[in-house]
Amino acid sequence: MKHTLKVTIALVLIFFMAQFTGLLIINKYIDHKKTAEAKEIVMKPLPYGLERPEVKNQSISFIYITIAILIGTVLVLLLIKFNKPLVWKLWFFLTVWLTLSIAFAAFVNNIVAAVTALIASVLKLYKPNVVIQNLSEIFIYGGLAAIFVPMLNLFAAFMLLIVISIYDFIAVFKTKHMVKLAKFQSKSNVFAGLLIPYEKSGKFIKKAPAEKAAKKEKTRIAVLGGGDIGFTLIFAGVVMKGLMLKETILAGFLKTLIIPAAVSMALLFLLIKGRQNKFYPAMPVLSAGCFLGYLAVLII
Repeated sequence: MKHTLKVTIALVLIFFMAQFTGLLIINKYIDHKKTAEAKEIVMKPLPYGLERPEVKNQSISFIYITIAILIGTVLVLLLIKFNKPLVWKLWFFLTVWLTLSIAFAAFVNNIVAAVTALIASVLKLYKPNVVIQNLSEIFIYGGLAAIFVPMLNLFAAFMLLIVISIYDFIAVFKTKHMVKLAKFQSKSNVFAGLLIPYEKSGKFIKKAPAEKAAKKEKTRIAVLGGGDIGFTLIFAGVVMKGLMLKETILAGFLKTLIIPAAVSMALLFLLIKGRQNKFYPAMPVLSAGCFLGYLAVLII
């Protein structure tokens, strides 16, 4: 087992919470009244005058997203090469503020959402602790998905998972740059994803992980990259988008939850079978969970 049972269960539960919350946010951005009238999915506009990228052909939208990911990866690797953690922190701060603002705006007015997101982003960057880290991550990917889900159809969502799974495998086992990215984030004390530091005995640590780890060699950290949350959530969101044309709002939402449940079980399997102090590409396993979950949705 990669981590203690208690830590493993905690990581899986937080992952599921992020998926559940993300689907709530996506659902809030679907204009159900106009969708019923038009017989096609109509999305509400993003707050603050933001515009989603225009895609004429949704079936090839996964190509644009993949290119954007590769460009982003190259930029971060350049930051590592030239040792520019401050630039990375600024980039991270702005991204967190933007996505949290979009996520919170699904539930409260735009000003309250932006101010709350700003406070959370500042705390996440300058006063990091386990609660702020993971609580913010639960909302971040819903805001991200609210941007990208409208761009994809089901075919593109499938292809995106396949391409990202291949990329994840290569990045971890071949080029190993994903490991380098994870270590750079940890060194910068800024990490995009779920993070649970714990003692060798299994006791959770509530202080800032980097600070605690520096003081105690026996500290371990359970992590799950943000991409593992975001890409699986986008897939589930695209499936939910299609279900809203055939089901009631509640039925469509509940059916979609089968996918996060299946992916959470896939994550549990990976963590149980994994070994300590070894990096694994999670996306191939999580994508398989998405596909099995979608099959279950079709059967029900």
